[in-house]
Amino acid sequence: MIKLYSFGRAFNMIDPSPFILKIDAYLRMANIPYETIPDVNNLRKAPKGKLPFITDGDKTIGDSQFIIAYLQDKFQVELDSSLSPEQQGLAYLMGKALDEDLYWCLVYSRWAKDDTWPLVKKALFGSMPFPLKVIVPFVARKGVLGALQKQGLGRHSEEEIYTIADKSFHALSEVLADKTYFFNNSPCTFDATAFGFLDQFINVEIDCKMNDLAKNYSNLVDYCNNIRAKYY
Repeated sequence: MIKLYSFGRAFNMIDPSPFILKIDAYLRMANIPYETIPDVNNLRKAPKGKLPFITDGDKTIGDSQFIIAYLQDKFQVELDSSLSPEQQGLAYLMGKALDEDLYWCLVYSRWAKDDTWPLVKKALFGSMPFPLKVIVPFVARKGVLGALQKQGLGRHSEEEIYTIADKSFHALSEVLADKTYFFNNSPCTFDATAFGFLDQFINVEIDCKMNDLAKNYSNLVDYCNNIRAKYY
C-alpha cells in the first residue's frame, strides 16, 4: 500500500502543507488506497529534505510532481483523460503558477507575519522537548525568511505581496467561473493542486488578511467546500 509521509493535522487542515494536501486529495480523487504517516520528524528521512514523500514497497518517491507522475503510471490514473491537449497544457502551467508563486505568498503569510508566526511555531514545533522547541523554530524561521528573500517575494512590500496573492485568487476565480471543477465535469490533477493550495487559505483556522482575500471569492470558497464534502 502507498504510504504518504506528512506533517499531520493542524489549523483544521489534514496537513498545513499545500503540497501534502495536494497529494492527499489526488489519492482520494484517483481512488488509490493509501496510509498516512504523520510526523514532523519525517523530514529527517525525506529523500529531498522536504515533505511530502511516499513509499511503495521498497520504492521511495519525493516531490509532489514526481509522486503524481509515479501514481499515474503505476495505477493508470485517468483523471486527465478527458482533457484536450490545450487543457492539459493550461492545467500544467496553472499548477506551476501555484507551486512557484502562490506558494510563497502562503509562506509569507504564515512565517513572516508576526501575528501568524506564533501559531505556526506552536503547531509545528510545540511538541518538541526543551531546548529544541526554542532553537529549532528560530533556525527554521530564519531559513524560511532567507528563502523568501532569495526567491524574490520577500523583497516586495507587504501591500505588494497582498496584490500578488489577490491577482492569483482573482485569476483562479475567473477561470473557475460557475463550474464545479476547473476543467470539464469531473476532477483532474489540477483540481487536486488547486484544492491543496486554496483550502490552505479558505478553510484554515488562521485569521489574517491574505486568507480574507481568498474568502472574498465565493466560487473559490464553494469549490473548496464541495471537494471537502465529496472527498473528506
